[in-house]
Amino acid sequence: MSESIAVYGGSFDPPHVAHTLLVAYVLATADVDRVLVVPTATHPFAKRLCGFEDRVRMCELAMADLQRVRISTIEGELPAPSLTLRTLEALAARHTGASLRLVLGSDLLLETAKWHNFSRIEALAKPIIVERQGYERPGATAPALPNVSSTEVRRRLRSGESTQGLLAPRVAEYAIAHQLYSTRGDEP
Repeated sequence: MSESIAVYGGSFDPPHVAHTLLVAYVLATADVDRVLVVPTATHPFAKRLCGFEDRVRMCELAMADLQRVRISTIEGELPAPSLTLRTLEALAARHTGASLRLVLGSDLLLETAKWHNFSRIEALAKPIIVERQGYERPGATAPALPNVSSTEVRRRLRSGESTQGLLAPRVAEYAIAHQLYSTRGDEP
């Protein structure tokens, strides 16, 4: 039987508790052998992000307690901009024989029309949709993840407010120690 790999990509700027809960939920409920967390190198819609290496490290810290999770730096090796289809094709080439699944929060379903060739993405990696609070789908039975906003987390880090309950302490400590959000606004 081939290995089943769930691929969970995103900006992870920073990776917050809803990201970690989503990965734990997928591991607990989906028939997958492991989850690859894939931070985007450059945002396809030109959103400004903190450095790729910092976001990779924060993902490692955020997911450290979860077994069967690996952080992939594949998007750092691919040409910009980061496109989900390109990433999945590269992962399929590296993991020959593996069955890929794409993890999506229900909040992203409204955006897939903007994605490059989403029908090909679905064919390459059947989606696993995880409900997110505020974006529930009719008839959904899965519990919704908390609606944590990366924008709000960055604002709190910038202003020195508590991120307790929103961000793993070790991720907050890393972001503060490296001054990742101390002066940056969220607009390009």
